Amino acid sequence: MEKRNFENELPKGYKQALYINAKKAKFGIIFNLIALVVLAIVMTVSIIPLYYSGRFTLDIIKVGRLNYLVAMLVFVVALIGYIVLHELVHGIAYKILTGEKLTFGISWSCAFCGVPHIYTYRKTAIISVSAPLVLFTLILSPITALLYFVSPLYYLISAFILGIHLGGCSGDIYVLLLLGVKFRKKNVLMRDTGPEQFFYVKEEENG
Repeated sequence: MEKRNFENELPKGYKQALYINAKKAKFGIIFNLIALVVLAIVMTVSIIPLYYSGRFTLDIIKVGRLNYLVAMLVFVVALIGYIVLHELVHGIAYKILTGEKLTFGISWSCAFCGVPHIYTYRKTAIISVSAPLVLFTLILSPITALLYFVSPLYYLISAFILGIHLGGCSGDIYVLLLLGVKFRKKNVLMRDTGPEQFFYVKEEENG
């Protein structure tokens, strides 16, 4: 593996410029509130066309109790599957780009995947952090749109998972904004333990 994607040790001349930790109460509460707001927006936007077409009440009421139970089971399985796959996609991207050992876990504020023993360069970090956001947005958006014409109930379930996805990516989006704005120089390094991200820049570049 070429070292242009990461460093095994922090090179000389680098110093820590920023540290974020999703396990900290302030960070976890803020980003989970953001996730709830995003979910509420997605669901509101999704319900509006059903409501004005008259399908929000009539078609869903006609589904029946058994189909509701099946739909809820599908929802739970799909949601758990999404959470697992989201972190696996982070891991696959990191594995392809670095070949290094991954760590997975879950805390009160988030599920996570990281490569805690190395320092990744900006390009590697951007690709790995953004991979689930891009992939699942491209998958869930057309599925949700298609289900609108098939089943209002499953359309709402898909919309809910899409909202969970977009809201749950708020932490990833924050990291991407940091890499794209605050740390836009190519030789920034990031150490990602999963719930924690450490950003390093050369001392003359800091600030």
